[in-house]
Amino acid sequence: MTPSLTRWITLLLATTSAMAVATVYFAQPLLESMAAELGVAQQQIGWVVGATQGGYALGLLLIVPLGDLVDRKRLLLGQLLFSALALVGVGMAPNWAILLLALAIAGLMAVMVQVMVAHAASLASPGQQGQAVGTVTSGVVLGILLARLASGGLADLAGWRSVYLVAAGLLMVLALVLWRSLPGGQPMRSRPGYRALIMAQFSLYRHDRLLRQRGVFGVLIFAAFSVLWSAMVMPLSAAPLALSHTEIGLFGLAGVAGTLAASHAGRLADLGRGERTTGVSLALLTLSWLPTAFVEHSLLAFVLGVLMLDFAVQAVHVTNQSLLLAGRGAMASRLIGAYMCCYSLGSGLGAVLASWVFALWGWVAVCGLGVGISAVALCYWLWLQRARAAEAALQCSGQNL
Repeated sequence: MTPSLTRWITLLLATTSAMAVATVYFAQPLLESMAAELGVAQQQIGWVVGATQGGYALGLLLIVPLGDLVDRKRLLLGQLLFSALALVGVGMAPNWAILLLALAIAGLMAVMVQVMVAHAASLASPGQQGQAVGTVTSGVVLGILLARLASGGLADLAGWRSVYLVAAGLLMVLALVLWRSLPGGQPMRSRPGYRALIMAQFSLYRHDRLLRQRGVFGVLIFAAFSVLWSAMVMPLSAAPLALSHTEIGLFGLAGVAGTLAASHAGRLADLGRGERTTGVSLALLTLSWLPTAFVEHSLLAFVLGVLMLDFAVQAVHVTNQSLLLAGRGAMASRLIGAYMCCYSLGSGLGAVLASWVFALWGWVAVCGLGVGISAVALCYWLWLQRARAAEAALQCSGQNL
């Protein structure tokens, strides 16, 4: 990597990314406890994730583009401080409405992850951008997975509110370390106005075909991801399993293999194998729902399904970002923000649909929902491959005339 992106800076960005994204996922093992304390019906539980992802989507549109306009270090420090305040609000929320509002603000600030990914890509040499994105995203994956274990353990010891109060303190510590260690950002030389940046981000969807294609994958894979992780707490915490918060959080460890996929997928994209990686991963994602459906009969089968799903989702996710950012570091923040809006949309819809489907028809129906979403993503990839082959054949025939 270039001297400006040292091993220590990479590790620092990955660690901060892990903590930032963890704030979005702390709630998943705690949904039943939150609902019970605040008197919320089961079919409404998914709105905890939906509110967080809604704030996240808004942040992607309004905050992430600032990474191409202002110093990214100052932007990250501000997001860390406001995120800590929002988490304190979650931990002290007296009712359902305040809880959702505070979670939405926490989601709004959690988009610092995308600013860090863009920053790492801009500091890396052109031939190592995929590896840099993969390394930082590995921290994101660990944050997602370990958030569930940490929040489950803390909730069993001191209640679900303690999770958010402890997290607020850790963010303050990270803000201090970043202030002392992180190089300044690389704002655009032309410095267009903020409104121009926002409008440019919207125009990306119209003019950038690769963004549209990878955005569709982002919506679908994270809808499937959210269907599993938002709904799994309900069968695991109910009879006959009746697992504790800590035990439910342990299932996050089954997906640590996703960190390997994140790093390796970035290298494969650098080698020109991004499309093949996407297709294989989507096939694995679709198959993962079969063992997952047997949660009430075999926890080993369920663990296998979780491992397969997390591996597949993170491989596609890193490939998406690596392909989008290749050779386009000057607009990295806008590209990441536009893409991650699709991620947030998928995550929010998946959580709301999963809680609703489970309340009406149970766990097997939730798995059916996941299979359907995953199969649509795989079919879309196959359709794109056929369209590319037809386009190449047409161009070849035109050259031969």
